[in-house]
Amino acid sequence: MRGKLRMLCAAMLLVMLAVAGCSSNSSKTSGGESGKVVLKFLHKWPQPEYAPYFEEVVKEFEAQNPNIEVKMEAIADEPIKDKLRVILGGKDVPDVMFSWSGEFARKFVRAGAALDLTTYLNEDKAWKDSFIPASLQPFASDGKNYGIPLRFNGKFFVYNKKVFEKYNLQAPKTWDEFQQTLDTLKKGGETPIVLGNEKPWAAIHYLTGLNQKMVAQDVRMKDYNPKSGQFTDQGYVTAMEKLAELNTKGYFMKNVNSSSHDMAKQLFLSGKGAIFYVELEEFQSIEDGLKGNWGFFPMPSIAEGKGNQSFITGAPDGFIVSSKTKHPKEAIAFLKFLTSKENATKLVKKIGWPSPIDGATNADTALKQVAEGVDALKKAEGMAEWLDTDVHAKVADVYLSNIQLLLDGTKKPEEIIKEVQKVAKEVQSEVE
Repeated sequence: MRGKLRMLCAAMLLVMLAVAGCSSNSSKTSGGESGKVVLKFLHKWPQPEYAPYFEEVVKEFEAQNPNIEVKMEAIADEPIKDKLRVILGGKDVPDVMFSWSGEFARKFVRAGAALDLTTYLNEDKAWKDSFIPASLQPFASDGKNYGIPLRFNGKFFVYNKKVFEKYNLQAPKTWDEFQQTLDTLKKGGETPIVLGNEKPWAAIHYLTGLNQKMVAQDVRMKDYNPKSGQFTDQGYVTAMEKLAELNTKGYFMKNVNSSSHDMAKQLFLSGKGAIFYVELEEFQSIEDGLKGNWGFFPMPSIAEGKGNQSFITGAPDGFIVSSKTKHPKEAIAFLKFLTSKENATKLVKKIGWPSPIDGATNADTALKQVAEGVDALKKAEGMAEWLDTDVHAKVADVYLSNIQLLLDGTKKPEEIIKEVQKVAKEVQSEVE
């Protein structure tokens, strides 16, 4: 009898333990370990040179906030665009997620998927004032803030000083001077510009600046707005013509459409090209290869251009908070920690990225040229944000799918712009 009683008690104990175990697992899944608040965090830097920084920041944040658990996911640049499109229409939305600025972020705003962060910024003036003002503006919509920048990136031409000195050349300030420089290099047997356009964003970055310089700001902003885009200004055609000319005149390297950006970079670093168009965050790799024997300049001004010639191509990218988050207070706390002066300084030192936090990027924390680049961005009168993220996705697809055809001569600028106009009109009817 006692033996049966012991067996019955043991069986009951096992059942109780099993139930307790199920309860514990359920609690961890829905509310985090021991009832912690769980924040889902999505960024786009899984690469081994970047991921450790984010892992360290998350670990420090969790240590300082033991009631919060951060579940982090990292997806690379191209795949994350598809992931974010799926997220936009789904239910499983990260609390804090990566976003480019410009139209890419505005589509989340229009869909009601991005939390309005204006109040949080205004309530913490020290936090808001810590940002370089130009870095917050590209995440604004109708006077409200919907994103927090992490990087403040710009696009510049870098050049090999030894090659320039060989031909007694200076960094050009105007488009005419630029073409004269390229012509001199070509006649000397040099490859004037290296470009790897296997992924067409590379040439789109050229067109970003050319559109901005050729088209008046108010016209371009009206066209980039999906509700009013027409793209009928002749400046869009002229911008494409100027880009195509760089290839037809033999200023670009051969096989631009079958070469990757990294292949082009290696050619430049090995002295097989005089000029290369790169993002500010790439400056460290240029320095590693050329050891100080390089300089940089922004896209030169165009005399006949109707746009502001003091703009620089580039944009911040960073994070938005889901409007569906159940933990806005904790999400904001995490973003404040991520963009603190201390972590911004670490970002600059460890990764070499320019920071939107004023003073974080300086000669002591960053490469001299990176600090100079950030100063140039601060002095610029505005920024021409990446074309493929600053227009509606369908308009961007027209540009992206045609830019290689423009460079290989298969399509003319007028043909491509007509397609842009047609799709822009279709988009208007969709978003009205």
